Amino acid sequence: MRKFSPRTMSSYITGVKSFLEWINKSPKSVNSSDVRAYLEKLVDEGKSGSTINTAYSALKFYFGTVLKRKFFVAIPRAKASKKLPVVLSKQEIKQLFFPIKNAKHKLLLGFMYSTGLRVSELTNLKVRDLDFDEKLVTVRAGKGDKDRVTILSDKIIPVLKKFTSKKQGDDFVFANNRGGKLTERSAQKVFFAALKLSGIKKQATCHSLRHSFATHLLENGTDIRYIQELLGHKRLETTQIYTHLTNPALKRVKSPL
Repeated sequence: MRKFSPRTMSSYITGVKSFLEWINKSPKSVNSSDVRAYLEKLVDEGKSGSTINTAYSALKFYFGTVLKRKFFVAIPRAKASKKLPVVLSKQEIKQLFFPIKNAKHKLLLGFMYSTGLRVSELTNLKVRDLDFDEKLVTVRAGKGDKDRVTILSDKIIPVLKKFTSKKQGDDFVFANNRGGKLTERSAQKVFFAALKLSGIKKQATCHSLRHSFATHLLENGTDIRYIQELLGHKRLETTQIYTHLTNPALKRVKSPL
C-alpha cells in the first residue's frame, strides 16, 4: 500500500527475516536491546553503514509502523561512509568502447553514458519513451517512482533509430534474445566484458558511466542544477559530490616533489 519499490520491499523482507531467524523469539517479545545487539553484530561482521541502515529501516518499519512498537528512539543510525564515485575520464570512455565488436553492446553502453541512466532504468526503457525530434528520453518510474526527462545525444540518434525501426512502441529498447526484458545482470556483464578488454584498471561498474556523464557535463560548464534534474536527484547535495572530482583550481596545484 505504501508503493515502495520492489527493491525496497525485497530488502525490508530480507532484513526482518534475517533478524527474526537470528533472535529466534516471538516478534512481540523483541525489545530495544535485541535490535541493538543485532545491529552491533552487523557492525562486528564489517557490514557497511548503508547495509546497517537498511536493516535499521526494515526493523523500524516492521516493529514501529506494523506492530506499533516505539523502542527505536534510543537506537542511533550508523554513520554512512562518504566515498567518491569511480569516474572514467573522457579518454577512458573512448578506450572502453574501442574494443567492443558487438554493435548492440556498444550502443547499450553508449546510451548509458550519453543519458546518465541507471541500469534499472535502461532495462525498463520502452521505444515510446524515445523522442528523436526533441532529442529527449523520458525515464518512467525511476528511483522513488518518479518520472523525469534526460537528453538524447545527436551522435547516437541515427544508430538508435535504425536499431528500433522494427520495434513497436511498447517494446523494450534493449531486449534479451527472446524479445523480453533484459536483466540488469546481463547489462552489467556487457560492461565488465568491455572493461576487461579495454585494460582499464579502475574498479568501475555500470554506474560509473552515470558518474562519468555527470562529471563530464560539469567539466563542460553545465549548471549543476540542470545535472541534478537530468540525474533525477531529489537533493542538490547528492549531485554536489561531483564537484569534488572536477575542481579545476585543485588540479592546477603542483606537488612540491
